[in-house]
Amino acid sequence: FFFFFFLFFFFFFFFFQAEDGIRDFCLSRGLGDVYKRQVSTQSTWDNPMDVYKEVDYLSENAKKYQELEWKYGCHNYYPLPVVLKRGEGIYLYDVDDKKYIDCLSGYSALNQGHCHPRIVKAAIQQLQTLTLTARAFFNDKLGPAEEYLCKLAGYDKCIFMNTGVEGGETAIKLARRWGYVKKKIPDGKARVVFCNGNFWGRTIAACGSSDDPDRYKDFGPFEGLNFDLINYNDPEALEKKLKEDPHVCGFMLEPIQGEAGVVMPTEGYLKKVRELCTKYKVLMICDEVQTGMGRTGKLFCYQWEDVKPDVVILGKALSGGIMPISAVLADDDVMENIHPGEHGSTFGGNPLACMVAMEALKVIVDEKLVENSLEMGEYFRKLVNDLKSPHVNTVRGRGLFTAVEIKDGAWQVCLNMLKNGILAKTTHANTIRFSPPLVITKVQVEEAVKLIAKSLEQLDEQIKAGTVAKGH
Repeated sequence: FFFFFFLFFFFFFFFFQAEDGIRDFCLSRGLGDVYKRQVSTQSTWDNPMDVYKEVDYLSENAKKYQELEWKYGCHNYYPLPVVLKRGEGIYLYDVDDKKYIDCLSGYSALNQGHCHPRIVKAAIQQLQTLTLTARAFFNDKLGPAEEYLCKLAGYDKCIFMNTGVEGGETAIKLARRWGYVKKKIPDGKARVVFCNGNFWGRTIAACGSSDDPDRYKDFGPFEGLNFDLINYNDPEALEKKLKEDPHVCGFMLEPIQGEAGVVMPTEGYLKKVRELCTKYKVLMICDEVQTGMGRTGKLFCYQWEDVKPDVVILGKALSGGIMPISAVLADDDVMENIHPGEHGSTFGGNPLACMVAMEALKVIVDEKLVENSLEMGEYFRKLVNDLKSPHVNTVRGRGLFTAVEIKDGAWQVCLNMLKNGILAKTTHANTIRFSPPLVITKVQVEEAVKLIAKSLEQLDEQIKAGTVAKGH
């Protein structure tokens, strides 16, 4: 009896101590969200397809496409149960011709709307002329595109790449080279600082700079990258790091953290970052891949605080969703440390991409999408707040970049919205991100909020019936 009593006591003591240890470890490193997420997702699916058994929304026609993806594709995403075939403006249509309001916009790659006619026309024109030369030769589209982007953003130079994560990798290379050449950091000692909660892709460097286990677990080792993590929105932590380590060459941050749940820093944070980076001779690197191109009601989100970063990373909406295009902007003091053969990409700066990027930028300017983002974003948040739903904790955002925190059942709300004709998805636990194309009108905003209200009301009935889908 005493043996089993002590065994029982030891087990519970060890369990709670271990649980407290995990919690304390996470919280001490600014990983509170990671801890909560790990605790809330301890149950796993035997089969990845099981997550869809609770929500049999797909027609037989649609199921065949879903099954093909799961049979022949890597299981690296959990899509909502809808199969899309066509898009126009803010609307998407599935294989059964059901119409949806798109409130995800390809993670903000579609700021100009789906298949914008001007961008499509520019792409077709260039597709029929010249698509790729590689950088072994000059072409007649790269220079004009570089000039247009640099003058629009106010920088000396830019370099075109393809994906957003390539832009991040490029920025790190620029910062390291600048650190060795300009700051005279000893060889092999340059360090780059990132924020907890960051997300800029899934390459090894991006995984190595992340505090999210989904990014780094079983993908290491990451030793030798010389990356450091500090808390987001914590200028004291940044100054402490820069003061202690003279080998820091760059501090890379998102002006609003998108994948972390549209996490907004306190007013004045970016100004303080700019001040500290200047004081300690460190490059301020702004990742504007998701927040740029008008998404937050300014052309670039850092403009909300009237600062100028040393390096800016762009992507996603730089192409209007037509193809992968990214770019990195910097002044000559940074950019001219890279010489021929030291960085590049076969497809980076190809004539097709340049033609598409320039037209995508012109659409944002000509159609005043930045101004529309600001106005419609404020209107959207007002209408959602006016719902006074008991299921909504908070609503926050800038421009058409909004997070709605659901108390419980966010995945079910997304499923309800899907059934009602609006597409949005959770990002981290109970946050639903709403980022419709910037071409959305006032009437369309009102239409979207009515569908959101209906979806929240349906959650009432599902909670009472105990039929809330647990998602993943």
